Amino acid sequence: MVDVALMHSQAITVLGSTGSIGQSTLAVIAQHPERFTVAALVARERDDILAEQCRQFRPAIAVLEDPHAAQRLEKYLRQQGVATTVLAGAPAIAEVAATQGDTVMAAIVGAAGLQPTLAAAKAGKKILLANKEALVMSGQLLLHAVQTHGGALLPIDSEHNAIFQCLPSGAVGQRRAGVARLWLTASGGPFLRASNAQWQAVTPEAAVRHPKWNMGAKISVDSATLMNKGLEWIEAVLLFGMAVTDVEVVIHPQSVVHSLVEYTDGSTLAQLAQPDMRVPIAHALGWPLRLASGVSGLDIRTLGQLEFEPPNRERFRSLLLCEAAARAGQSAPAVLNAANELAVSAFLRRQLNFSHIPTVIETVLSELAVEAVDSLEAVLGVDANARRVTQRVIEKYSI
Repeated sequence: MVDVALMHSQAITVLGSTGSIGQSTLAVIAQHPERFTVAALVARERDDILAEQCRQFRPAIAVLEDPHAAQRLEKYLRQQGVATTVLAGAPAIAEVAATQGDTVMAAIVGAAGLQPTLAAAKAGKKILLANKEALVMSGQLLLHAVQTHGGALLPIDSEHNAIFQCLPSGAVGQRRAGVARLWLTASGGPFLRASNAQWQAVTPEAAVRHPKWNMGAKISVDSATLMNKGLEWIEAVLLFGMAVTDVEVVIHPQSVVHSLVEYTDGSTLAQLAQPDMRVPIAHALGWPLRLASGVSGLDIRTLGQLEFEPPNRERFRSLLLCEAAARAGQSAPAVLNAANELAVSAFLRRQLNFSHIPTVIETVLSELAVEAVDSLEAVLGVDANARRVTQRVIEKYSI
């Protein structure tokens, strides 16, 4: 049991509170009212969900990117007598990330999460990083901001959180002595054993039905292509100061072993848990102590066989694209991310075949030269240019 008297109360700002990570974060917070308060809640457009969250957690501020949704939320909260201040727009999201709360859960999906996450880092916040795209796009910019401004960065992705738990203590961004290799596990998604014919006929409905995890549409599609694992591979290289050759992906369909750390003495440490994001969220919220997550522990007597196998890189081409982008460095990961976001969006709108998602990304990467990205403005410029090129490429392959 955690001695609450030894723990200081934290005020939490949740970026992306209406998504699956945001809702899981609030579920953990609700179990520990003596430990946490909610300073601010941020979402894109789901004012209906955010309204109920404001009623329950009474944050000082709520922000919606969509101004019309913000107007609806403000009217509703006023009628309900909830004194939460409602703001709107991307600049307000970044401002709230920098000014509200001690700890920021960075769970806005995609490139939209970069600016508020970087703003929180420059404000010296403790950041719980669930938005892998922010680190993939910005590379060392985010890590440097955390280190320069005295903040902290704790990984929330189950794989990176597992690695963090298996490593000796030390700063994120630095390789630990004695670490030989990191093993990132991947479930393989819903199409691990699909035939070529099935692969060509994948629908959005099938792609978002992940066999183990309950996630949003974009991340679910990324898991089906293994792009999500490729982005996590890039993130692991950066987070843990590893060489690109020292991070491996292994397919583990049961999703019980969340990742492993191999040491130079031949030891390998693994973290096991139920496939539920409340586990890594509770770990990061309570770190360095442990908090109840609301998830039951594993009964290892009933686990049965745990399977591991190498990924099929001919089938899952996104892994190869991510590895190539990581080796190229500089602007390449940001281009990769932008192309993927638009390709997945086109697939979900039934404008692009599932099998053409990696084709679009590869084409965009081949068209754009690698360039330096040493500032937020440079990253955003690369992202905007990559999106323009991607839109043209998607039109070429559109259904």
